[in-house]
Amino acid sequence: MSPGSEVGPAQVQKKSTASRVIGMLVLVLALGGGSAWFVQQHERTTVAAKDSDSSTGPKYVVHLEGFTVNLADPEETHFLRTTIDLGIDHLPNGTDKDKPAQSLPIPRIRDSILSVLTQCKADELLTTEGKTQLKKNLIAALNKSVPEIGVREIYFTEFLVQR
Repeated sequence: MSPGSEVGPAQVQKKSTASRVIGMLVLVLALGGGSAWFVQQHERTTVAAKDSDSSTGPKYVVHLEGFTVNLADPEETHFLRTTIDLGIDHLPNGTDKDKPAQSLPIPRIRDSILSVLTQCKADELLTTEGKTQLKKNLIAALNKSVPEIGVREIYFTEFLVQR
């Protein structure tokens, strides 16, 4: 054997200590990376769950018969014909969940809707912004006059402005 090829006990101990340190570093990095990934995935799941709770639609959709109203245009007679479905959060106590429209206060609902619709002007209703504002006005009026149903959304299933 050559004099430089002998491995003494000190060199074996240095190699094994270095291997252990490297092994421990790899283990610590792997555990840290795994923990960070787990926390990040948990946060994403929590945010997604909160988003899905807030973005879910109303629990019930109630179809209403159509409305035909004169609009508030002073210069000419304009009409609006629309059919509306209400997205509501809850039904009044004692309501049959299979037939919600039969036990809702339909006369109060229709009266609230008619009072809002007859204040509209044709030019406003022909724009996207006008329809969006109409939805907001209808929701506000319905939640004021019929708060027990919790109107959350208005769906226009027919919308015709005659000028």
